[in-house]
Amino acid sequence: MSRVGKYPVEIPAGVQIAVVEGILTAKGKLGELRLPLTDLVETTIEGNKVAVAPKSGDQKARMMWGTTRALIANMVTGVSTGFTKSLEITGTGYRAAVAGANLEMNLGFSHPVIYPIPAGIKISCERPTAIKVEGIDKRLVGQVAAEIRAFRPPEPYKGKGARYTDETIRRKEGKKK
Repeated sequence: MSRVGKYPVEIPAGVQIAVVEGILTAKGKLGELRLPLTDLVETTIEGNKVAVAPKSGDQKARMMWGTTRALIANMVTGVSTGFTKSLEITGTGYRAAVAGANLEMNLGFSHPVIYPIPAGIKISCERPTAIKVEGIDKRLVGQVAAEIRAFRPPEPYKGKGARYTDETIRRKEGKKK
């Protein structure tokens, strides 16, 4: 069983944490995030650390103990440094560009794929085949990157499609004569 909950979350300089009426708020140089806290755990702020403890010993409280601690740690990291996911597009004629509030991608379909960029997310294309998703909410950054990848996942024969830059594609051998 994981014991990640017992380690307090360190609050870096420039980040303010406050708990008001069961809602934890983290403010930093990049923005502000809110987290509604569950009644199963107790959150205390001691100096420059946030400690989370279960209110009882039942299984649900212990599960929420580690989950709440991880969510708080992600909020602190997000408002101080932010999160980034990078995608790479591979394939002849495959490219992407940011056009206003939309990401426009040519992925081998008869039409361009237009993805509206959600609020709180910044998407940039430094090359036509590279997409960078940035934001302060780790869940939202990962979700947007997964949705972009899902338009054309990489195929195992030629590796064509959208993939994460740190992802490895298991390649298959083509058919033989």
